Amino acid sequence: MRTVGQVFQLAATVLGLLVRRPHRFEFREFVEQFWFIAGVTILPASLVSIPFGAVTSLQVGSLIQQMGAESFTGAASVLVIIQQASPMVVALLVSGVAGSAMCADMGSRTIREEIDAMMVLGVSPIERLVVPRVVACMGVAFMLNGLVSVVGVSAGYFFNVFMQDGTPGAYLASFSGLAQLPDLYIGQVKALVFGFIAGIVASYLGLNPGKGPKGVGDAVNQSVVFAFLVLFVVNMILTAIYLQAVPPKGG
Repeated sequence: MRTVGQVFQLAATVLGLLVRRPHRFEFREFVEQFWFIAGVTILPASLVSIPFGAVTSLQVGSLIQQMGAESFTGAASVLVIIQQASPMVVALLVSGVAGSAMCADMGSRTIREEIDAMMVLGVSPIERLVVPRVVACMGVAFMLNGLVSVVGVSAGYFFNVFMQDGTPGAYLASFSGLAQLPDLYIGQVKALVFGFIAGIVASYLGLNPGKGPKGVGDAVNQSVVFAFLVLFVVNMILTAIYLQAVPPKGG
């Protein structure tokens, strides 16, 4: 419980610094971290989204064909990709690739007592190191979600039309008939929230590693596992809230 409370305290501190002192935002650090995170996640995200979109389209298409509702294949496949698959792909990559690197970097600084030296000099490590990294995670996740959605939907369209003999017109018409803008908004909101969580978890464990290099390695492993667990729970909560708050189109 103490650890959970400290994580929430770090998250509240980061949000407070962004609201109260945006003029002291470390823009250069943000740009460096944004470029690094984008560089290590864009290609894997694009490659992973292809099988995600293909498997989703094939599985959903097969089930819908058994029910005799082939005209709704496009809507079902695209909504699943946009609302669920794309944000989760982004979350797993940002937390697994970028989050582990962030945790290792900050953990190394901690065991070398660089963090303590910054505090002695009156420099806030949260404001100087944590805030730019968390904002960079959020920015990359937000932009990456759009890329993954486009690639995943394109892959699903290709496999449905060319592998399952689907009709291009019916695929697009069913999506436009059932989808609505909030379906896209919830995917982008999820990406922002997931990026924030991944950055906070990685930063907290990086600032509080065990002793020595082994402690840093354990913190990196824990950051990936804990981030995954939290992201799946938060995804369930956000999905439940969205389905209750936003009525389906035509409902």
